[in-house]
Amino acid sequence: MLLALITTWMTLSGYFKPLLLTLGAFSIGLTMWMAVRMRILDHETAPYTTIPQTLSYFVWLFIEIIKANIAVVRAVLSPNLNISPTMTKIPTPQKSDIGKVMFANSITLTPGTVSVSMEDDHILVHALLAEMSAPEDFTDMGKRSAWAIGEHVE
Repeated sequence: MLLALITTWMTLSGYFKPLLLTLGAFSIGLTMWMAVRMRILDHETAPYTTIPQTLSYFVWLFIEIIKANIAVVRAVLSPNLNISPTMTKIPTPQKSDIGKVMFANSITLTPGTVSVSMEDDHILVHALLAEMSAPEDFTDMGKRSAWAIGEHVE
């Protein structure tokens, strides 16, 4: 990881002087050593091992956002204004705080739904359309968001 950070810095800065490279490597190493020693560097604060999973989840989420956009636009532009606001409790399969936050943010990013509050075992969601508020419709998103950060849920 240290080598990747040094390579990135060299590529972006364009400075290749030995003194600057040595001081940069030393400061990166010292910062990482201090973070590990203070026990603030863990899988939850720096989930670098799940980057491919997270990126594929973002692609899936982007497609879901497009689908939800189409549904909301249809409902709002229909002559009858077919909206039916609903509040629903959605169970959270994630165990970690970052997993629950990622799930809640994914719900809020999806048009027509907003995460209102988060408890230990569920998220209170406001949905613009009743058909967007079924808890079973969020099961796939919950599993995928957990997978994206490396959690395994049933």
